[in-house]
Amino acid sequence: MKLVVVSAGLSQPSSTRLLADRLTAATVRRAAADVEVIELRDLATEIAQHLVTGFPPARLAAALDAVAGADGLIAVTPVFSASYSGLFKSFFDLIDKDALTGKPVLAGATGGTARHSLVTEHALRPLFTYLRTLVVPTAVYAASQDWGEDGLAARITRAGQELARFMAPVEGAERPRTPDTDTTAAIAPRSLTGAITSVDPTAGFEVVPFEQRLAALRTG
Repeated sequence: MKLVVVSAGLSQPSSTRLLADRLTAATVRRAAADVEVIELRDLATEIAQHLVTGFPPARLAAALDAVAGADGLIAVTPVFSASYSGLFKSFFDLIDKDALTGKPVLAGATGGTARHSLVTEHALRPLFTYLRTLVVPTAVYAASQDWGEDGLAARITRAGQELARFMAPVEGAERPRTPDTDTTAAIAPRSLTGAITSVDPTAGFEVVPFEQRLAALRTG
C-alpha cells in the first residue's frame, strides 16, 4: 500500500510538518505502507505556474499523480484567516475532480490558538467531502499549547488507527472486472458506498448501504 502525506507548512521547522509526521507514524504502526511526503512550500512556484498556464511542471505533475494513486492520504495545513492556507487550497484545486473519489483521507491542521479548532470541520471536511473522499471520523487540530499534551497524542493515535483501518483490504470484497483482467481480488474500503456508522480500532468499521438505512427509517 502507498500512503501519501501532503504538508502545507511554510516554515522550517514546521509544526504542520511535525503533525503530519506524527499522524504518519500512527498510521504505519497499524498498516504497513510505503510513505511519500509532499511539501507544498517546495512546489509553490509550480502551483502558481499551473494555475495561470494550465500545464503542470514535471515536479508538480509527479506530486499530483502520487496523490491520485495513493491508497491513503494525510493532508495537513496551517490555519490562515480561520481556514486552510491558500497554498493548500490551490494544490487541491489542481487535482482532477474524480481523482480522489472514495480515497481514505485523514485531515489535520495547526494553529496558534484553540479558537480555530473547528477548522477541520467547517473547512477541511467539506473540501474533501466535495472531492468525494472518505474522510476518517477523527480529524486532528493542534494548537500551540497542545504539543506535549496527552489529549493530542490520543487524537493522533485514534486518527492513525482509523486511516489504517480504512486503507486495509476488505475480506470478500471484489474488484470490478476490467479489460485487462478476469480475476477478482480484495480491494480497499474506498470502493464501498454507504454511511460509516461506527469505527472501532479493534473491531473495524461498519458501512451500511444508504438504501438499507433509508428502508430502516421508513419502517421505523
